[in-house]
Order: sequence, then C-alpha cells, then structure tokens
Amino acid sequence: MEPLIEIKDLYKSFGENRVLNGFKLGLYEGENLVIVGKSGSGKSVLLKCIVRLLEADSGTLKVLGQPIPGLDQYTLDQIRTEVGFLFQGSALYDSMTVRENLEFPLRRHPEKINSQGVETMVLNTLRSVGLAHTIDLMPEELSGGMQRRIALARTLILQPRIILYDEPTSGLDPITSKEIIELMLKVQKEYQASALIITHDMDCARVISNRMIILFDGQNHAEGTYSELSRSSDPVVQAFFK
Repeated sequence: MEPLIEIKDLYKSFGENRVLNGFKLGLYEGENLVIVGKSGSGKSVLLKCIVRLLEADSGTLKVLGQPIPGLDQYTLDQIRTEVGFLFQGSALYDSMTVRENLEFPLRRHPEKINSQGVETMVLNTLRSVGLAHTIDLMPEELSGGMQRRIALARTLILQPRIILYDEPTSGLDPITSKEIIELMLKVQKEYQASALIITHDMDCARVISNRMIILFDGQNHAEGTYSELSRSSDPVVQAFFK
C-alpha cells in the first residue's frame, strides 16, 4: 500500500538551529498517526513543510504521490484542497460569521461544491460537529472548544482525504478536550479521513492513535502503538509516559 504522505530524510534548519534532522514517516489510508515531541522539537514545522507553508531544506516529501518541494503553484493548490489543516489557535476569520467561515473555502474552490449546494453543505457539516445552531454567530461569541469545532468543520467542508491536527486539545479544559478527541474519532469513522496529529497530550495520543512516532533530536526516534511504546525501556521514550 502506498502511503498518503511519505517523508524520507527530511531536513529543516533555521540558521544554526537544525529542527528536522533526517525525519521520516509514512501515513496510510484510514489511520490516525500521532507525533509526540517536546516543545520546540519541530512538530509544527513538520506540518508546515507538508503543506509547504515552510520550504524543507532537503529530503523526500510526497503527498498523495506528488513531490511537494518544487511543485508548481496550481498543482500545490489542488493538493492542499485534499489536505485539511486544523491550526492550534483555530484561526477563524474574526470578521466573518460561522456561516461565512465555512463558505469561504467553497468560494475559493467552487469545484468542491456538490449537488446539495453551499447552504446545505454548510448546515450538514455544522451538524456533523454538533453546532448547527451557531451558523449566524461570530467567532467571539463562541467558547474555545466551540471555535475548535467550527475550525474542524471548515476543514471538513472540502472533504479532505488527509487532516493535519496541530495540538488539537491545547488550551482546552479536560472535559472539552475529551469532546474534541471523541469528535476526531467520529471524523475518522464518518469521513474516512486519514490524520496526522501532533500533540504533547498523552491522553489524546492514547485514545486517538493507531500508531505513534516519537520525534526527538529532529528524527523519528521510536515508532509503534501507544501500548508498545509505553512498555519501551528507552529512557527517551519513557519520559513521555511519566
């Protein structure tokens, strides 16, 4: 089986600071792959390289079979419609209602509008995250957890094959974090989307992951299921389970 995302020997530095140092991974159809690492270890940098918000210095980086470095802008934009990105801070447009936030990606990519039409697509996607009643509210009227759900709905409306989650439970209380994790599992089942999730929340990793990677010193230090890694005698790996 060909991976949806394939990364080999990926390097990225900022001046003298080498953040990714030969990192590798493969994300496969239907799985939730979690990457854990310390703050500043390069997790967010990795996600941004995948959608080329940052340019990798060298290495192989393929998404849906396409080599991302050097890709022309038109093809890159087409690939990006298949890759949803849930930003850590939700990144909703403050000046737009919830409705307008969800309509925005459809207006940019009208080829993604199906026979149901924009209004029905927006409503159905909001229902899938349990927030149809917020359609005419502004982001400032929503709680942090609701904003995270709306941001996920905006990602889902294009029905991407891959979703990149950047610290999906960061800044949320335990109850709201649990709700977001349950929603992510629902998305995996209902939308059949594969996900690459970066987090330092080990409860999230335990529940959501099919497989995990420990990012340490810019490399894929260890890989396995949560259960397998939790039993590792490697002190670097064990530090995440204490």
